[in-house]
Amino acid sequence: AVGPAVLLGHVDSAEHGPGVFFELGALTPGAEVEVERGDGTVAVFTVDRVERYTKTGFPTLQVYGNTPDPQLRLITCGGEFDPVARSYEDNVVAYATLAGTRPA
Repeated sequence: AVGPAVLLGHVDSAEHGPGVFFELGALTPGAEVEVERGDGTVAVFTVDRVERYTKTGFPTLQVYGNTPDPQLRLITCGGEFDPVARSYEDNVVAYATLAGTRPA
């Protein structure tokens, strides 16, 4: 079994504005995501889908569980911001599958 690589990043912050995954929810199926690896190659992933889940409805096994092939999950916050809790109500998850590799 193969497990997915999982990368988490902020959507934004009050102090610094847009975060590294500010546009994550705008990804569409077929988009490419490139990850530079320590061995000097770039892993190229194709986005399969982007989903939004409530914090209480987060599908832990679907996101972190084993996969039949190399996959990537990108996760950030989404939905409405709760100023009392100082947290977003949801999580946005992009699911992607390895399409290939290339030199960096």
